[in-house]
Amino acid sequence: MQQTKTLIVALATMLAGVTAAQAEIKIGITMSASGPGAALGQPQSKTVAALPKEIGGEKVTYFALDDESDPTKAAQNARKLLSEEKVDVLIGSSLTPVSLPLIDIAAEAKTPLMTMAAAAILVAPMDERRKWVYKVVPNDDIMAEAIGKYIAKTGAKKVGYIGFSDAYGEGYYKVLAAAAPKLGFELTTHEVYARSDASVTGQVLKIIATKPDAVFIASAGTPAVLPQKALRERGFKGAIYQTHGVATEEFIKLGGKDVEGAIFAGEAFSGAEDMPADSPFRKVKARFVDAYKAANGGAAPTIFGVHLWDSMTLVENAIPAALKAAKPGTPEFRAAIRDQIEKSKDLALNNGLSNMTPDNHNGYDERSAFLIEIRDGAFRLKQ
Repeated sequence: MQQTKTLIVALATMLAGVTAAQAEIKIGITMSASGPGAALGQPQSKTVAALPKEIGGEKVTYFALDDESDPTKAAQNARKLLSEEKVDVLIGSSLTPVSLPLIDIAAEAKTPLMTMAAAAILVAPMDERRKWVYKVVPNDDIMAEAIGKYIAKTGAKKVGYIGFSDAYGEGYYKVLAAAAPKLGFELTTHEVYARSDASVTGQVLKIIATKPDAVFIASAGTPAVLPQKALRERGFKGAIYQTHGVATEEFIKLGGKDVEGAIFAGEAFSGAEDMPADSPFRKVKARFVDAYKAANGGAAPTIFGVHLWDSMTLVENAIPAALKAAKPGTPEFRAAIRDQIEKSKDLALNNGLSNMTPDNHNGYDERSAFLIEIRDGAFRLKQ
């Protein structure tokens, strides 16, 4: 797919004759449509065309830039969007390291920043800079605690661990290692591997040698297939647990029969079809899927596109009240959007149930952690 290194799409939804005197809401987006984060950024770039074209009776313009998975480029994009396009809201980026520089930029410009990355450090601890930042991806500790409680309920006493040798894997290990003694099981190993590794044979042999009842894999995307496949190929019959980072069709396609039965705590999006017909999560997923398919020739979306959609849902929910306080393009309007997002209560998103507070700009609790099982080649809500 042909990529441009800067502007990948600019959706001007206003009419050609619109003048500066007319209200126009501007949204700036920087995402990793190329580089190491492209698996996340590409679905997000395809989601831009599905976003609402009008909110609160005002037209919306989106400016979307590719930051190439580079923190420096993301910072350049953010400053460009703020200074040249004068956006009312900034969204980005796809990865935590790429998003971190945007915190200071958004705070300096007093512009709401909706990050699509995962790490809790983006919104915590709360301070004067982070009060402008909101995050739609549930914090890993919520998911880790939920899956830890489930493992305990199964009666497992010994659990092997292998995860990424980075902040993602270590974050899960830290939570599980602290929770395990309280829940009645022990982690028998602390094996790690790099996202680019082609083999984990040594690590898997060490895990099996401890005779665990189950194994937890703190990984994401297709690299998470590697240890699970290695465990099954070496005869491990116990339960295998993963993280919400595997909630992609590519993981199932690559893993095949070896990933059948894997269980993880994930977002509502992954198990919505198995929820009651009146579940608000079914409705928000259907709205997203329909809009995405209409904008992308019928192609189905992935959970990474959801992160952009949910970010805009929070903004969309805040704008009507903000419009009563000020006009788009003004500092007062940007501040009003920030304040209204912070008041979001029981807002159903594809990522979970959002309840923002002045101290919590992630807004989720255990009600947003759903047990998902890979069954018959699909993600199904664990019954």
